[in-house]
Amino acid sequence: MKKINLYAGISCIALALASTTYASQTDPIRNISSYALDKDAAGYIPKYDAYPVIANYAALVAENYKQSLLDAQDLQSAIATLLENPSDNTLNAARNAWINARTSYLQTEAFRFYEGPIDYVDEKTGEEGPEGRLNAWPINEGFIDYVEGNPEAGIINDTSIEITVDSIRDKDQVEDEADVTTGFHAIEFLLWGQDMNPTSPGNRPVTDFTAGEGNNDRRRLYLQTITEMLVADLDWLKTAWDASNPDSYAAKFKAYSDREALGRILTSLATLSEFELALERIATGLDSGDQEDEQSCFSDNTLNDIIFDQRGIRNVYFGSYGNVNGLGLNDLIGDLAPDLNNRMITALNQTDAAISTLNYPFDSILASEQNSKARAEAETVIAALQAQSDVIKDIGKLLGVKVIVPTGG
Repeated sequence: MKKINLYAGISCIALALASTTYASQTDPIRNISSYALDKDAAGYIPKYDAYPVIANYAALVAENYKQSLLDAQDLQSAIATLLENPSDNTLNAARNAWINARTSYLQTEAFRFYEGPIDYVDEKTGEEGPEGRLNAWPINEGFIDYVEGNPEAGIINDTSIEITVDSIRDKDQVEDEADVTTGFHAIEFLLWGQDMNPTSPGNRPVTDFTAGEGNNDRRRLYLQTITEMLVADLDWLKTAWDASNPDSYAAKFKAYSDREALGRILTSLATLSEFELALERIATGLDSGDQEDEQSCFSDNTLNDIIFDQRGIRNVYFGSYGNVNGLGLNDLIGDLAPDLNNRMITALNQTDAAISTLNYPFDSILASEQNSKARAEAETVIAALQAQSDVIKDIGKLLGVKVIVPTGG
């Protein structure tokens, strides 16, 4: 399937400043003609006015993408400083900037799974939103750079490949989904290197970025290029959620009926909770015991991945992020069904409490014995996330909307 190329014919720097609207894309909903349940299927549906909640949600999404872009630009600056003056201090500063940028981006994952700008697919053209470029994992690190036992591995060490936006993009996940060339985790690998230790992150030497030695200049250019690509994609998402633009997706989202918008919001929260976090990111690693199956395996940031994905769910439910603090789902459900609202708040708190017990680093959990306390605690998190999703589905029934969560396969 062809993926959208936002970069064709445009320099990275120009693209980062480009203003792209969502209006040129087709309706992102492919298989779901409507999120509103039929009256017979839903039973009694209370009357409600959700527009203030929906408008606040759109403002929250815009604020979160704005912050994610700002933090990615800070990462870009830190990487520029590293490349200008490679040292342990500048490398550590770049790593810290990556963790900070990751923190704000993770909270945007609560805006996925209903085929909005981040992950829509146009079935006619095969074009896709940028989620796969930003966040694909796990990655075959040997496809990018040297790995233990193969010092000549990867695009960086293949001098027959010119390092450009187009060449990197054209090789992304072509023959294998793990052959990832872009995004947060590709940058993570280049900053930390392989993680060969279950108790600490990777430890790439700063000498890998010394100009003029070996293939270091190619590594330097590769890191600079994929960071520019990351910033450009986040800038595109920020523009897509700019409600002041009548052609933006945000304007379109706010024009949906209450139930169409709420179905998307709740589907996103339930899918992130039950499927993406519980099954894909935690259960998969527990089943395999392989630290390659933890999401941020090079930096050992996986525990933060879980914490801030869950924070994104909480942000949406309470309608609060950064400078945005308006009416949330809790206000709507609190008015319509106080007991159900209390169940949701309890579920959120129980999930937060379960996550707080997890061992750091996360790969130490995967390496533990099958019946270990650490694994039992991770199983408790899975159960809490699934229970949280069940409450979200009950909220959907109350509101008369479809909440559609994929099943593991």
